[in-house]
Order: sequence, then structure tokens, then C-alpha cells
Amino acid sequence: MSGVLLWVVSPKENATSLLGLMPRIGNPKRSKFCSRLSFSPGILAYSGAVAHPPRSSEERVYEVVLKQAALVREQRRPKEKALDFGEGVERSDGMTNWDLLNEAYDRCGEVCAEYAKTFYLGTLLMTPERRRAVWAIYVWCRRTDELVDGPNASYITPKALDRWEKRLTDLFEGRPYDMYDAALSDTVTKYPVDIQPFKDMVEGMRLDLRKSRYQNFDELYLYCYYVAGTVGLMSVPVMGISPESKASTETVYNAALALGIANQLTNILRDVGEDARRGRVYLPQDELAQAGLSDDDIFRGKVTDKWQSFMKGQIKRARMFFDEAEKGVGELNSASRWPVWASLLLYRQILDAIEANGYDNFTKRAYVGKAKKLLSLPVAYGRAIIRPSKLTKQLVAR
Repeated sequence: MSGVLLWVVSPKENATSLLGLMPRIGNPKRSKFCSRLSFSPGILAYSGAVAHPPRSSEERVYEVVLKQAALVREQRRPKEKALDFGEGVERSDGMTNWDLLNEAYDRCGEVCAEYAKTFYLGTLLMTPERRRAVWAIYVWCRRTDELVDGPNASYITPKALDRWEKRLTDLFEGRPYDMYDAALSDTVTKYPVDIQPFKDMVEGMRLDLRKSRYQNFDELYLYCYYVAGTVGLMSVPVMGISPESKASTETVYNAALALGIANQLTNILRDVGEDARRGRVYLPQDELAQAGLSDDDIFRGKVTDKWQSFMKGQIKRARMFFDEAEKGVGELNSASRWPVWASLLLYRQILDAIEANGYDNFTKRAYVGKAKKLLSLPVAYGRAIIRPSKLTKQLVAR
């Protein structure tokens, strides 16, 4: 189960597959254009008797965070990779290459509007350039997710994902294959966006092909980073950090990462029954055992006292990640805060819905109704207009 988001936007909110967006990764013909989470309750094993203990997933991910933060600080603009569309070069159909690029971004916006409605409305408050870039990132993530969760998922092989990753490298080097790739290829020349989080997301798709159990939270944390936390790292350079922010760049990136982890944990808890019917269990095996539960209990789908107690602990952990994420949303550029706050508040309420369902995530799907969604929007806007330092103090005092 992969959960692609833009900080917290989940594609599974709309189960309709993006048939028209499914990437062709056989042999496509190219177009001429496309502070560390120290609170995590992960299973960390260290021993003084071991000279070089294995790195935890958090340590591995934190290295990526530091790299992304450094890129933003340095504001690198790899001009040599910029797409060459030519100045006003006109095609036989009367359209210039710039017209085609604008059309590519518009198409990305249409996809975002259809599959992430609330978030899309929020992006309209951004500057046109940021808005278009966010759309391009969303569409690439959505298409990547569709490889393993879409209608053709049963035909996807590791080699197909290798080709998709090669295609990613090409678009970062200014050689996109299609219109949607062209939009992202243009975006990465304008913002200090690094390829590593994109590659890591592809790695998450590889995990979905070969792995259906996670022995402990350390393993699950890494998976959540691959399929969801990566998008936060992709989008921070585009959304921008407020000039008024006194937070370090690493702090903002850690918040983006935490929000991705929180979202994916929420996906997992919401979809326990759905995943079980596919033979998948995304809950830490050691924690299930400690609670006196097993895969068989999940496949039976019966809500017991043990299950309710177990779920309370899992929900508590997801909320801890949401709490950590909230500390960084207010540090974003003012025009970028509202869509992120709206999505965060709405998605967090899925955990409330699981509780309201009596922890029955076997037969009942937790969701947020329209009325609650509408009530959340002004709350999100109110938080978005608060200055970073003032909002941080309020959140810490809670």
C-alpha cells in the first residue's frame, strides 16, 4: 500500500484510477520537451559491544533531510539542466514550445483539481509559479503510485520500475518523455529540488512489490518515508520558507517529513481491512505479538479488547507525528500555508473517525464528512495567517 501525498494529500481518497496518466515505461519515445524526529518510538537497537552498530531508519532518512536542507540554503539553480524551448519557436500547428509547456502545467492542475480538491483550492492562493510547480510534483507522485496501485499493477515488475527510475533521471537532465514529465523537468530547473526523494519514492514502490510484512517500526518508518515522507522533501523548496521564520531549514524539513509519516501511518490504520484482503499487513509484527495478536487475528477481522488497546497505541503514535508536523507548517511561506494546514487538519480527523467507529477498521472505512471538512477550512485559514514565531509558541504551549 503506497500513499502519495503533497505533504498530506492522499490519492486513495478517490479510488478512480488515472488511466489517462498511466506512464508508458516499456520503451517510450522521448518528446522534445517534462530538528531530527528524536521522539519517534521506533525500535532502535544499539550495543556498546558492537563497534559499528547498524544505522536506524531515522538516521538514514536524516541524512537525506540534511542534504535537502543544504540545497535550499544554498539556493542552487542548476542552469545547465534547463530545458531549451527556444525563444518563440513556432510549430506547424501554430503553437510555440512555451505554449506547450504552459499546457503541460495546466493539465497537471486539472489532475490535482480532480483528485485532491481541497488541496487544489488552497494552491490557488500561491503565486502562479509555485502553484504550477506543486501541481507538477503532485502528478509525478500520483503516476508513480499508480504503477503499483493502479489497474495495471499486476503487470508491473522490478524492471519496469527500473525503467521508470531511468526516465526520472532523464527528466531531471532535461530530457522528458511526455507532457507531464516536461512540467516537472521545468520545475526542477527553477527550484532547488533534489532527485533523491524522487528515487526513494520509486524504492518504496519496489518494496510494495516484494514485501507485505514489517517486523518492527524501524522497518515501517523507512517504508513510510519512501512512499510519503519523500513528498514533503520534494515540496518544501517550492512552497518556500517564510522570511519571518526563525526556525532552521532542517526543522522545516523535519516537519515536512513528520507530516508524510503521519499521513502514511493514518493510511495504514484506516486501510487495515482492505490491505488484509490483499494478504498485506502493514502493522509492526513485534508490536502485534506484544499485544497478543497475530496476522490471523487481522484476517479474522474481529474487534476485540486486545485489538482496541493495540489500536489506541498506534493512533497515539500517528498523532505524535502530526504534532511534530504542526510545528513546521507555520514556518512555510505565507501563501503556501493554507493548503497544507487544510489538508493536515482534515487528514488528522481520519484518526478521530477510526475511534468513532469503535476501532473497527476491518469492515468500516473511516472518513471525514463534508460538514466537518467545511468547518475545518476557516480554522486552517486562521492558522495560516498567524506569523510563524507566534504560532510556534501557541503550539508548544498546548
